[in-house]
Amino acid sequence: MTARADLPAGGYSAWLREMRDARLTEGPAEVPCGECTACCKSSYFIHVEPDEVETLARIPDALLFPAPGLPEGHVVLGYDENGHCPMLVDEECSIYEDRPRTCRSYDCRVFPAAGVSPGDDGKVLLTERVRRWEFSHPDARDREQHAAVRAAAAFLRERADCFPAGVVPSNETQLAVLALEVYEVFLEGPGPSREAAEIVKAVVAAKQEFDARRVAR
Repeated sequence: MTARADLPAGGYSAWLREMRDARLTEGPAEVPCGECTACCKSSYFIHVEPDEVETLARIPDALLFPAPGLPEGHVVLGYDENGHCPMLVDEECSIYEDRPRTCRSYDCRVFPAAGVSPGDDGKVLLTERVRRWEFSHPDARDREQHAAVRAAAAFLRERADCFPAGVVPSNETQLAVLALEVYEVFLEGPGPSREAAEIVKAVVAAKQEFDARRVAR
């Protein structure tokens, strides 16, 4: 059987800049999905915030329930017995123009960007898609940034117990996104002389700075 062709994910540095900008502005991610609906069939609970009035108006109340650990008004949209989003009809999002902010910002390229797997819980199609993405590295900066993001993700996973509670998410998607936000701490690598506690402190500071920039916008 002929192997499926890789999918061009774009230049790494350009993608990273665009992804971080989208995180800061809460803008949509520009993903070359084509006809792929793997993320819609991957048993995801989709967070919908109280201010997403148009989205909430399009989703039947019976499909929404309170988001655990979040204030009143925050809800999640579940999935059906096949792990499919109930808003997916005939292979298309039936509320695309009013889809949740979570869906607008989702970019499965974040997984190969950070060297993180989507996980095994009903995510076979998504894992297959993720494995096909291939970033290009036009210059040394692209390679350095890719290595730094992967190093950040690895450190966050391996040293999660060193961080204050709530800093490192257990969710693979959120962990990969966090690696993108704090990768600059790892641009020069952990280094033999850098203590784990020093890196943890720098990561927490980088996360706080990133969040402050988001609020300022």
